[in-house]
Amino acid sequence: MESFDEPLGQGLWRRWQVHDVLFRGATSYQDVLIAVTEHGVTLFCDGERQSSELSQLTYHEALMVPALLMCSRPPEQVLIVGSSEGVASRIAVESGALLVDHVDIDAQCVQLCAEHLPYGYTSAELVAACTGQGPVTVHYQDGHAWVERALREDRRYDLIVIDLPDEQPDAPAQHNRLYDTPYLQMCRDLLTSTGVLAIQAGCPTLWRNDTLAASVNRLQQVFSSTGFYACYEHEWAFAFGLAETGPLDVIARFNRLPDLPYQPSTLDLASLVSGAVLPYHVRSRLSPAW
Repeated sequence: MESFDEPLGQGLWRRWQVHDVLFRGATSYQDVLIAVTEHGVTLFCDGERQSSELSQLTYHEALMVPALLMCSRPPEQVLIVGSSEGVASRIAVESGALLVDHVDIDAQCVQLCAEHLPYGYTSAELVAACTGQGPVTVHYQDGHAWVERALREDRRYDLIVIDLPDEQPDAPAQHNRLYDTPYLQMCRDLLTSTGVLAIQAGCPTLWRNDTLAASVNRLQQVFSSTGFYACYEHEWAFAFGLAETGPLDVIARFNRLPDLPYQPSTLDLASLVSGAVLPYHVRSRLSPAW
């Protein structure tokens, strides 16, 4: 049986047993492996697990549900950057979004996900989305260029979701610039007056929290009102910047969960409240606002 090691931190790896390979190859932007593991069908990009049949909904609901609750009103216009599988787009629509612009630079990866993953877009749904047949439109474009153009065209979004592989400070990964402060500032300027930016911010574990600390620090520099949610059942954390100014009562926003049009199946109010505090060792590196 084939196996390979996924890096988790300096001197630390996770070993995956591969039962069957559905696709292995390189796109124009990354190495992609879609394989059957003990977690079901699993997507790996550049050697790192991105999603799996077992845990993908836990991840995507942890990203989207807090973001939706942070919005003071249901978001109608949504921009999603990355998130190749299409699950985030589906949750946005089920929450009442009228328009979802899904922007991903890697067309082949998105198409492979639709072909092989038992979650997210089906191949037929992706064809429809690529031709604008419905509330979701997929655009195979660079997320940085998309935001620049949207600003020139004076577009606005109620919710912007940035769902990318983890930042790689020591490698020239093309997606690193979508974590940088100038890009976050452009996204802020693209929000409506009550809009929210949600970003996959890194890992809360003690041995891999450098990118999390850096990400939330940048967000705090760009937004005066910020929030946080860590999904400890998975291993990722998410940060939120609000266009609204003034103090944010995160728990009050989370208390609106029963009224959300999309009802999650992998988290509840207790989950949201328990995950709303940034880990101690990250807080200690940041300003008291966190």
